[in-house]
Amino acid sequence: MTLRHLACGLLLATLGAPAMAAPADAEPTLARTIAALDQKVFDAYNRCELDTFASYFSPTVEFYHDTGGATFDRATVVANTQKYICNKVRRELIPGTLKVYPIKDFGAIEEGEHRFCERAGSTCEGSARFVMVWQLNQGQWQMTRVLSYGHRTLTDAEKSALAADRAR
Repeated sequence: MTLRHLACGLLLATLGAPAMAAPADAEPTLARTIAALDQKVFDAYNRCELDTFASYFSPTVEFYHDTGGATFDRATVVANTQKYICNKVRRELIPGTLKVYPIKDFGAIEEGEHRFCERAGSTCEGSARFVMVWQLNQGQWQMTRVLSYGHRTLTDAEKSALAADRAR
C-alpha cells in the first residue's frame, strides 16, 4: 500500500487523547473545543462512521492534498475516505503538535501533524502536516478548508522509536 493510499483524499484520523499546545493568545476554551472536535472527527474517520464524519465538513469544503489533489465538496471528501481509508488505515495525532488560533468573528485555525498506521496494529508507515479552518455557524462547528501536506514515509529510526514508546 502506498503512502498516497494511506492518506489519500484526506489528512485524517485520531487515536488517543489529543495533545495540544495552544499559542498564548488562543483562548484555552477554544483550544479545548477544537481539540475535542479533532478527536471526534477522526474517531469517526478511524471507525469509518461516514455519516458522523461527514457532519464535521461544510457542504462546500475545500480540501487540498499535496499528493491527492484538490476537492471542493463534502461528498467527494467522504467518498475518498471510503475508497482509500476505510478498513485500511487509521490516523494518530502526534502528541504535542496540535495548535489552535482564533479567527475573529468566524472560528479557528487548527494545525498539527499526524501519522497514518495500519488499522488493527501498531505499525505506522507515514506522516503529514495539516491545517483545518473551522467555522462556528449557528452553534455548529464545521471545517471549511483543509490542507494536508508534507506527506512522507516514516524512517526506520522513527518507526523504531515509536515501537519503543509503545512498548513502555
